[in-house]
Formats: sequence, structure tokens, C-alpha cells
Amino acid sequence: MKKKSLSLLLALVMLVSMAFTGCTTNNNGANSTNTGTSTDTTKGKDDLGIALITSAAGANDKGYNQSAIEGLKKVKDEFGINYKVVEATDVPGSLTQLASAGYKLIFSLEYNFDALINGVGGSKSIAEQYPDTTFVVFNDNPNVKEDGSVKHKNVVSVLFDVHEASFLAGALSTLVNENASALFNSADYAFTTGAAGRKVGFLGGSKSNGITVFGYGFAEGINYVAKELGVKYTFYSDYNAGFSDSAAGATKANTYYTDGANIVYAVAGAVGDGVDAKAKEVKKLSIEVDANKDSNQPGYVLTSVLKNTEVPVYEISKNYKENTLDQINGKVLSYNLASGATGITDLSVIESKIAASGKAKWDEIKAKLDTIADKIASGEIKVTNAQAGEAFDKAKLENLNMPND
Repeated sequence: MKKKSLSLLLALVMLVSMAFTGCTTNNNGANSTNTGTSTDTTKGKDDLGIALITSAAGANDKGYNQSAIEGLKKVKDEFGINYKVVEATDVPGSLTQLASAGYKLIFSLEYNFDALINGVGGSKSIAEQYPDTTFVVFNDNPNVKEDGSVKHKNVVSVLFDVHEASFLAGALSTLVNENASALFNSADYAFTTGAAGRKVGFLGGSKSNGITVFGYGFAEGINYVAKELGVKYTFYSDYNAGFSDSAAGATKANTYYTDGANIVYAVAGAVGDGVDAKAKEVKKLSIEVDANKDSNQPGYVLTSVLKNTEVPVYEISKNYKENTLDQINGKVLSYNLASGATGITDLSVIESKIAASGKAKWDEIKAKLDTIADKIASGEIKVTNAQAGEAFDKAKLENLNMPND
């Protein structure tokens, strides 16, 4: 009798075990990729690993999102930790579903924080509902009360000092624009010359702190050099370009180019591809963002302002691996020029288009940029940081007309 009971019990245990083995979790309601197998035995059985929600530009944006995913691939290769990438149309829903599924570290690259931090429709905030999950947000610091205290200890804010990198791009733009005839062969470009060409354009994907921080820094950099040279510039801007319509980006950029602008800077995901293509078509220049995209249209992309999301994704994931997330929870992590997570490119692609007669002037411009970067690092030059809540005062930019701001 005892043998029969024991046999029956073992059979039931095996049946239940097989039932659970056949289950997989993929209930996030969005397109997703589940990559890697966790070999980290320090984590609990209910810990599925790391999840990442991309911004609207998607996983294959060749920049912001793709760089972060490269960080996760590096984490998998080095630490063997499972990760999932989600291209979500419903960010709050995906955050909730991933946290409830058991992901203990979730990166959210989309500019959508309200449900996570404050809650919506009378519901508790997602951060409050899942206190054992660490949520990492980018490009803003929404996790702070009016008195400056932290709202949720399980939320980490990542900021890149892209205002400083954009300042360098702005300074470079003025220096190149003022010396274009000396730098480039006239057969390769069709720059608008003189006062009519002292115009620049800026396209932003949204009117959010994570985007305006680029535009304001860019404007201040243009003004800085323009003031030194005693010239005045016009700064056209549009913060409603979205992140996916490259054709619309080309059309909008063309209005700036046609009006005399020689350089257009796009911080708008795939919209920038359209700007690059239009720059080549009209033989002028564009500026890219996030990753090094100088080779998108070689010779027509002046530089790229880098926001290397791979760096913080890897470093924070390392905290997760080492069980030290408590050391950064509730904090704001800022990545400056020295960190390698932001800056501008080495300009090697555009340098290949510099005329032999313009080499000396080009070297002079690069040396000037190095000096400006040093002054930013020392604090001698202060750049407005919209991500940190600093107010932008265009009235202080005496050599820049900003009709759209």
C-alpha cells in the first residue's frame, strides 16, 4: 500500500514539473525579442534577468536604442545574463507586465515617465507597485519631489551631458560656416555665403527635456563663437519632427537649406536619415546624433553628437550582476564628456573632404574646439542643462535670433 502511494506521489510531482517546464513568459503585449539564457546562480528563481523597452525609434535605429542593446549583448557575453528587448507601443503596460513577470532590472528608453513615477487614473505608480524591481529612465530626472527629495528609491535616472557635446557641435558649426570657402572645394558644395548663410536649423523629435537639452546647448555653442567673431545668426527650430518619418525630415530640412541655412542638426531618430540625404542632395551639411553616423552620407554629415547608451546600460547591469543596485537606486547618474558616453566624433570623415589649401584652417578649428572643451570641463563655460531642470534664457544669446523658440 505504501509503495503504491509513493509511486502515485512521484508521478504527480513529475506531471506538475513537466507542466511548468513547458511554460514561457511572453505576455508583454508588444513586439519583443528574448535573448540569452541566464547562468547567474546568484539570482532568485523568480528573477528573469534584465529587460529593455526601446524608444519609439525602435531597436534598429542605428543609434540610441541600438547602442543600448549592444550594451545588453556585452552583458550576456560577459556575465551570461538573460535579457529581453521590447519595442513597446504601450510603455506603462509593458513596464507593468515585465515587472510582474519577474524582471528585476528594467531599462526604459522612451520619454514616458508619468505612470512609472506618479501613477495615472488614480492607480499607484508602477515603481510603488513593484518595489523590488529597479527601473532605469533616461534623459530626464522625473523621480524628484518639489523639495528635491527622491520619490522612489527603486528608480535610477540616467543623464548624458549632451548639452555640452551639442555646444561643441554648435561652436563647430559656426567655425565651419564662417570658413567654408577656405575649407572645402567649391565644386563639392553649394553653401550660401555671407550674411544670407548665417542660419542654422534644428529638428527635435519632441518638446521634452530629453530633446531640448540638445537644441539649447547647440544654440549656445553657435552664439558663443558668433559673439567672438562679431557676427549674428538665425536659429530655426522645430520640436515636433517625430522620430520615424525620414521623408518629412528631408522636406523640413529643405525649407531651412533653401532659406540659406548651411547646417541642420536633427535629434529625431530616423528623421535624421532624411536630413542627411537632403544635405547630400543640396550639397550642404547635417549633424547627426546618438551614434557615430558620419558615414551615413560621407562628406555631408559634419559630425555626430554621441549619446552612447551602451555605457550606462553595461555599468548598471554590472551592478545588477554584483547585487549592488542598492548603491545606485534613487540616484541620478550623469555621464560627461570624460566618460566616453557623450561628445562629438573625431571628424575624420568630414576631414577627408577638406581641401589641401584648407588644412591649416581646419587644424586651427580643431584646436579651438579642444580649447572650448577644456573650458567646459573646467566650468569656465556653463551650458544650460534642460535635463536637470535648468531654465534656458534665449535673451542672453545676443548674437542669435531664435524666431521659433
